[in-house]
Amino acid sequence: MISKAGTNSIYESEPIHKNQTEINNLKILEGVTNINPVCYKPALLQSLKFEETIKLASGKDTLIEKQEIAGIVMKGVGEDYDWTFLKKHLINGRLPNVKSKQECQEIIVSSVLAKNLNYKINDEVTTFYVKDQPITKRYKVVGIYNTGLEEFDKKLVFCDIREVQKISDFGISTEILIEDSLSVSGSLLLKAGISGNARDLLFDWGSGPDIYSGVYLNTLRDTTIRLVVHQMSYSTNKSEPLDTAFLIMKCQSRIKAIELERDANNCILREELSTNSFNIFSRKDKIQITSSTGIGSSMNYVTGFEVQINDWDNLSPIQESLKSSIEMRPTKNGDLLQVQSILDSQSDLFAWLSFLDYNVLIIIFLMLIIGIINVGSAMLVLIVVRTNFIGILKALGSANWSIRKIFLYQAAYLILRGMLFGNIIGIILCYIQMNFGVIKLDPTIYYLDKVPVELTFFNWLLINFITFTVCIVSLILPSYVVTRISPTKAIRFN
Repeated sequence: MISKAGTNSIYESEPIHKNQTEINNLKILEGVTNINPVCYKPALLQSLKFEETIKLASGKDTLIEKQEIAGIVMKGVGEDYDWTFLKKHLINGRLPNVKSKQECQEIIVSSVLAKNLNYKINDEVTTFYVKDQPITKRYKVVGIYNTGLEEFDKKLVFCDIREVQKISDFGISTEILIEDSLSVSGSLLLKAGISGNARDLLFDWGSGPDIYSGVYLNTLRDTTIRLVVHQMSYSTNKSEPLDTAFLIMKCQSRIKAIELERDANNCILREELSTNSFNIFSRKDKIQITSSTGIGSSMNYVTGFEVQINDWDNLSPIQESLKSSIEMRPTKNGDLLQVQSILDSQSDLFAWLSFLDYNVLIIIFLMLIIGIINVGSAMLVLIVVRTNFIGILKALGSANWSIRKIFLYQAAYLILRGMLFGNIIGIILCYIQMNFGVIKLDPTIYYLDKVPVELTFFNWLLINFITFTVCIVSLILPSYVVTRISPTKAIRFN
């Protein structure tokens, strides 16, 4: 993950500019398969109302109506996002259409959330975003996925990146506001209403970019006023337009601002028509004013960039390569970036997994010890029951090593036979687990809902070779018993 420097959690990262030349240059690095802009925004999902039967203390069943709420993180992705992983784990429905021209109001949720919140495909669900003024949005559930990684499944909801950009107030959004009272000179003040984070702004009211964020009107008439907000770059000494807002005035005749009707507090009287439209009055006419908020510059900002690689074993070298390319160097947009691998952002998870690796090594070691003891015991039994045979061979002049090789060959045959049956049973069990997940796990403890299985030809060949080699080498010592057998005693006692 490439995000703004100083970010501890990717879910709470400050926005960075989407169009980064430095990021595009990273796509050619060896091992990097994809770089996608993403946005994260914490939210609350509300379930649809559903009925549930509960048992009362008296023993009777009663029907209650419930509505659940779950804290989640909206993950916004764009049209270039790599859906390969989610496609493989999509159990119902389809992916959201993030390639549409307008913001897509579609989401996909996990089977865990769908079960807890009683969601089904094509349900219209309510999402709450916590801001200065809480916002409610409606989305359509078009897909349900299940990766088995419950820690992530229960909080990640995928949606259109443009939705998260707009809700997060990235960049700025502009509107033209009208001051409640007239100025001392009797003029109506129009001023720029800026929401979001921006600096070094210039305002164009029709005469070019300037530092003044307001303009005075002495006369009102039927017209449209346009405000273009620019941002000044002192490195290039040029300004770049960020957003455009409009204010539409409709009236039958010209009206002087001083003629507007006001209340006892000298505030202009208003008649609200809608959230962005109202009337103001003079003695001879009324003026309808409609404010059109700009689309804003939110589309230019993202939470960060996800970097996908082609080989897990090369994670650390690729991370170092990315760091050396972009860290501690301000980009052309003035952003200072950092690179975090999944080992950094999910350190607790991988610390826990490392303990499992030790357990695996201990189990393999114990299995090898048991195998060595078993085949060693089998070798001793073969030698004991063939004592007379060994005595005869020695009497005929056979060397100890020649006789030992006979028993080693016999032991190798038994080992290979056991490995054959063991491989057949093991591969069948692995195939069943890979496709049907018979052996389940508690996802709250193991982060997975079933035992994962990875079976490759190289690993299969390696474990068989090591098993066979270790067992044969371990039989060399028990075969020394042959050298201790006296031919005369062996033949005499038959």
